[in-house]
Amino acid sequence: MSTDALSSRGLRNYLLVTIAYWAFTITDGAIHMLVVLHFHQLGFSSLEIALLFLFYEFFGIVTNAVGGYVATRLGLNTTLFLGMAMQIFSLTMLAVDPSRLSVPYVMFFMALSGIAKDLNKMSAKSSVKLMVPEGSDSRLFQWVAILTGSKNSLKGAGFFLGGLLLGVWGFQLALIGLAGGLCLTLLLTASMLPREMGKTKSTIKFSSLFAKTPEINRLSGARFFLFGSRDVWFTVGLPVFLQEVLQWNHTQVGSFFALWIMGYGLIQAAAPGLLRRKGQDQGPDGPTARYLAFGLAVLPAGIAVCMQQGLDPNLTLILG
Repeated sequence: MSTDALSSRGLRNYLLVTIAYWAFTITDGAIHMLVVLHFHQLGFSSLEIALLFLFYEFFGIVTNAVGGYVATRLGLNTTLFLGMAMQIFSLTMLAVDPSRLSVPYVMFFMALSGIAKDLNKMSAKSSVKLMVPEGSDSRLFQWVAILTGSKNSLKGAGFFLGGLLLGVWGFQLALIGLAGGLCLTLLLTASMLPREMGKTKSTIKFSSLFAKTPEINRLSGARFFLFGSRDVWFTVGLPVFLQEVLQWNHTQVGSFFALWIMGYGLIQAAAPGLLRRKGQDQGPDGPTARYLAFGLAVLPAGIAVCMQQGLDPNLTLILG
């Protein structure tokens, strides 16, 4: 097959995977906003709401650890579709009679949603490498950046959609609508993507999943604390604070989160172009990550100081 034909087929598959990833991401953002705002409205404490997401994050870590191993046995398209099917099931099971929505019940199905999210994310990002011709590292970097950046923008749209649907349709109808939309996407992409994508015939040892390079292990540890600290305040603390203390309504909270994550996603998608201007055609390196991490740490610290000094919380949070 010619290089042009490979490139054309790879682009087609990339677009299909991106559509699947986008559809899933919208439901992922929406379910976060729906669960946080709905259960706060029902009188759940901040700690109880945080517990609802505990297994979501924990089993996401487990899925990331073993998902690649499973994908090499089953194929990346299988794990992609499995993640979508699990999310549809979780959304449907959360749309039951409100009297059944205890903390353990919601924790269980949010755990399934966490597994589904990382199966979908791992499959989508990993499959991009299979669609790019050998030696096209620059294109691979661009495609992954676009996929990741657009994902965050769509997750922002999901936050907005979750807040909007909660106010207009209510909790149950919103979940059913999201499940229906994702089901249609699953049927479309499953009928068009190649069945053996990412599946290997050779046996891969489980021990090969763990990085033997110290730098990668340190980077993984840093990312664990980075995203953990973000989720502590961004997933639960901030929406509850905006609603309870600042008296924002569902749509206002969802809109704020949507705009923030969309902006975050645009910067992420633009990262290759920004780095090229700095002379880093091959992508970021260790010092780049280190300098940006230390710079990032200053911002939340500044927000905390301003809040402690009694400055306007609306202005402090929005600008911060």
